Amino acid sequence: MQTKLPADAPIIGVPMCVKHLDNHNFHTVGEKYLTALIEAAGAYPLSFPALGEAIPPAALLAHLDGVLFTGSPSNVAVHHYSGAPDRLDSPQDPGRDAITLPLIREALAQKVPVLCICRGFQELNVALGGSLHTRIHEQPGFNDHRGRTDVPFDEMYGPAHEIVFAPDSTFARLIGKTSTIVNSLHWQGIDRVADRLVVEGRAPDGVVEAVRVKDAGFALGAQWHPEFRATENPDSLKLFQAFGVAARERAKLRRARPPVAA
Repeated sequence: MQTKLPADAPIIGVPMCVKHLDNHNFHTVGEKYLTALIEAAGAYPLSFPALGEAIPPAALLAHLDGVLFTGSPSNVAVHHYSGAPDRLDSPQDPGRDAITLPLIREALAQKVPVLCICRGFQELNVALGGSLHTRIHEQPGFNDHRGRTDVPFDEMYGPAHEIVFAPDSTFARLIGKTSTIVNSLHWQGIDRVADRLVVEGRAPDGVVEAVRVKDAGFALGAQWHPEFRATENPDSLKLFQAFGVAARERAKLRRARPPVAA
């Protein structure tokens, strides 16, 4: 990675996930999200641990110009949305749930730019009062949106299906067209759409794939993975570039504030 950013590039927070290895908890984040922020959004990524109440959302946001809520192998726990019991082998991350759900609400309240991808997309819906299907491929009328495990890694993230955006949607305006082809690697998906969310795009089977938050500035959710080789996909690049523009505007305001007196 050769990208060099200016010293005043915006800072975008990225939540970590908790991984239990060798009897210890480790906090991790996927590199593809970090490189997409640097190379496509022109922003510095700042990862923060999933330590829940130890990191108050308002205190964290005082240092950030945006937040990227990433995908993850884990699922949002069903008790956060009164959902039906999840499958027994569903990977869970209560530490991540504890920090991302309140952080989403606080970021939106402060109009901090947010981009929510895959698990982050689902977190956005749950944080605002929506619910999820835990096994969307078992729902009548929906296709299997899970990623294939019998193909090389690059093929897992290859084109899977079309998304059609509403003609007047933010996604259509940013990307410059009303449809795109995306990858698909998710077990879960939106069931009941939160009241504050506007559905902007769907897959051919009707699965919600793109949303925006009403009256919140730049606040978008994508069920697919635009971060994967973002600079090689023109539509993904435009989405991350728009996120970077919003973060730079936030950075100007944040850095212009007078320092808080001790």
